[in-house]
Amino acid sequence: MFNIKAIRKDFPILSRQVYGKPLVYLDNGATTQKPLCVLDAMREEYLNVNANVHRGVHYLSQQATELHEAARQTVQRFINAPKPEEIIFTRGTTESINLVASSFTEAFMQAGDEVIVSQMEHHSNIVPWQLMAARRGIQLRVIPVTDSGELDMDAFQKLFSPRTRLVSVCHVSNVLGTVNPVEQIIKLSHDRGVPVLIDGAQSAPHFQIDVQTLDCDFYAFSGHKMYGPTGIGVLYGKQQWLDRMPPYQGGGEMIETVSFEKTTFQELPYKFEAGTPDYVATHGLATAIDYIQSVGFKQIEAHERMLTDYCIEQLLTIPGMRIFGPKNSGDDQSPTCRDAVVSFLVGDIHHMDMGTLLDRLGIAVRTGHHCAQPLMDRLNILGTVRASFALYNTRDDVDALVAAVRRVSQMF
Repeated sequence: MFNIKAIRKDFPILSRQVYGKPLVYLDNGATTQKPLCVLDAMREEYLNVNANVHRGVHYLSQQATELHEAARQTVQRFINAPKPEEIIFTRGTTESINLVASSFTEAFMQAGDEVIVSQMEHHSNIVPWQLMAARRGIQLRVIPVTDSGELDMDAFQKLFSPRTRLVSVCHVSNVLGTVNPVEQIIKLSHDRGVPVLIDGAQSAPHFQIDVQTLDCDFYAFSGHKMYGPTGIGVLYGKQQWLDRMPPYQGGGEMIETVSFEKTTFQELPYKFEAGTPDYVATHGLATAIDYIQSVGFKQIEAHERMLTDYCIEQLLTIPGMRIFGPKNSGDDQSPTCRDAVVSFLVGDIHHMDMGTLLDRLGIAVRTGHHCAQPLMDRLNILGTVRASFALYNTRDDVDALVAAVRRVSQMF
């Protein structure tokens, strides 16, 4: 049973006040709050099991290593990866994408080769490829976005050429909430012999991911957007690609032997994990995953769909309201549905003005271009106000948002 009152008790920060008003936290697309079980697990490890992992012969090191590698297996099961070696720990989605951009380009791309991205990508899935374009001479091809906030799939298929080497797209838009048809994208790409990277930063917290069913070649996501700690993320990659890609960074942990003449590298996953890992954060991430699964994705999806649809319905009662992206959450992950994100503007009110005044009323939302400036250019706007939901949000949160937006809009 989905007990929202019990869930909210797991997140003490939700009971605090800001500016003398009850906090209504609707900035979950940027980062989620952390349940007590995650904080307790990390505190317990620092207090009682703190030691550097791998190669240590003493008890604490072995215990910390066991927790760290158990976390890798938890992530493996969470996304149904075939092998734990295919789970690479990174600092987050951004580093995961940068790792692929750097190592995949070095291994498999030449000047003039092409990567397909989309017009709705976060900067983290644009800038790494632009850096590779400047350094290695690769080219970016861009899938356009339709007026309804969906990828133009006909245009996508026309972007392929004999020089296409990779497709890299987001699963869910962090601005529009659009759930992209990644299964179709992957199949169309594989039919042409092209591997696919999926940015799952905005999908992994909200619905079940099965990388084997998707058949994606790479999948990236962040811990802090799914009730885990900051500074920890995941790159899943098929072994057939990871084995052939060179290391992203050099140092300790990722080596087998080192001499001044030659260095040989560890096997997966350690080849891509240079330096001391954040072994406490990996334990925190595993605890967050356990928490999500204890609530259950079916219940999380249903709850967040209800909130998303209710928010859109209520916001549209405000004069001058413009909501960007698909109209509702739909019944499944189809290209015409949105997921847990509502971006809007009211009349000519600047998004920063709206966000600042909402903050004074206790409403935490995100304003600006949301690290998606090319999408803002496509929409012909400078930015939006974005409300994004998590499993602990309520209809009362939506009511408070709508009342506050109405109040602010009447001031202009």
